Amino acid sequence: MDQTVDNRTTMGTPASPPMSESEKNAIIGGVLLSMLLAALDQTIVAPALPTIGRALGHAEYLPWIVTGYLLTATAMAPLYGKISDVYGRRPVIYAAVLIFLLGSLVSALAPNMLVLVIGRAIQGAGGGGLFALTQTVIGDLVPPRERARYAAWISGTWAVASVAGPLLGGTFAEHLHWSLIFWINLPLGFLAMAIINKPLKKLPIAAKHHRIDGLGAVLLVIATALLLLALNWGGSTYPWFSAEILGLVACSAVFWALFAVRLLRAAEPLVSLEVLSNPIVLAGTLSMFLLQAASIGISVYLPVYLQAVVGLSVSESGTAMLGLLLGTVAGATFSGRTIPRFFHYKRIAMFGIVFAILCIGGLSAIAGHASLLEVEVLTTLIGLGTGTTFPVSTVSVQNAVDRAHLGVATGVLTFLRSLGGALGVAMLGAVALGYGLPLAAEGSLTRIEVTSVTPFVMIFVTAGITLVLALVALALMPEKPLRGHAEHAAPVLSE
Repeated sequence: MDQTVDNRTTMGTPASPPMSESEKNAIIGGVLLSMLLAALDQTIVAPALPTIGRALGHAEYLPWIVTGYLLTATAMAPLYGKISDVYGRRPVIYAAVLIFLLGSLVSALAPNMLVLVIGRAIQGAGGGGLFALTQTVIGDLVPPRERARYAAWISGTWAVASVAGPLLGGTFAEHLHWSLIFWINLPLGFLAMAIINKPLKKLPIAAKHHRIDGLGAVLLVIATALLLLALNWGGSTYPWFSAEILGLVACSAVFWALFAVRLLRAAEPLVSLEVLSNPIVLAGTLSMFLLQAASIGISVYLPVYLQAVVGLSVSESGTAMLGLLLGTVAGATFSGRTIPRFFHYKRIAMFGIVFAILCIGGLSAIAGHASLLEVEVLTTLIGLGTGTTFPVSTVSVQNAVDRAHLGVATGVLTFLRSLGGALGVAMLGAVALGYGLPLAAEGSLTRIEVTSVTPFVMIFVTAGITLVLALVALALMPEKPLRGHAEHAAPVLSE
């Protein structure tokens, strides 16, 4: 029944006014700018945490400045996809930007740590929507066969945020005022809204007769928040097998079970069963989840390795991360430009992951005596290999569903990508602690001293095993020919 409504609504929507290339580019530029803001706020705060702690007091709550944003951004991502499918992209993007800017304003004016944490949670509630909606809007504008090349722009946006965020955060906190970290979002956010305002009016609403499952949304947010709290606190705030962590995991499992029951019984579930049962969506999102777990985990613990084993300073280790970031962007760019030329485009990502596995195996083998040059070359090649997967997974998932479900499918992909990153940090953190690696507190600039390279070898090995699992998931993903311009307007089912 839902499928009938979707197809009728999508095909029966009045034709929207034709959109010029300049208007398309304006929309893409605007949504990428808004996404850059959300990505920056994941990285810009960390260098300023010591300064914020001294200014506002209660430094023991500093990790919540990071965790509060992560919780709401991850939990809200799949909700925005569904809401935008129902009400259209323009009002939902505007709502996400305004929520993000409200959180920025609250954070900038925060008189104490509690208000700052609340402001960061509000920011995340908007930022999670910007992550999901950016890819969804690009999916609306560009047919799947050409969409892959824009994935490189998204990877480039993340790379810019990864490099510029810590630099800006440290500069503002040290030389100006920490609140500028949040004030800078206001003019850039309003600029993004001004750029996309007029052209976004031409995007049609794909499923305007649908409704939102409020109960399902609440269950999903609670289940995600509890799981992320367990992943963030486990091994740092509380031992992994403490009553607190086990209780959080158990409560999360209960709410995930309730959410699953709701999906089966709701007249119109938050995430369509047609989307969830699609084998391409299942395998594609799982591969992205595992790949992100390995990638983010490596990016978090690589600077620690560079400081403790290679002997770099904190600032030098940050600079040395450029190889991994630029390699990822180059891999995504290569993959995005190559996908339209290959019928079996999935093989691009599979070869890329195999290459990354071999390189991370090499890094594990020489970790105890590697030079900086060797580490830079290997991490750049690891990024090059893993980067090829992002366009393939994104385009495959979006190509597998009809336009009425584009927002939901993209939201699920974004959600699992964020959740994978959180899981990867927690998983590799558990490995590090298990092998006796002392981890500094959030925001600490203390140099880490180690007596053995074994913890880092095991971290790299674990990340490599995770990449092997991502490769298996990708290999199991069915490959469907990409739709082009002629087919873009018509809904194509996943079978």
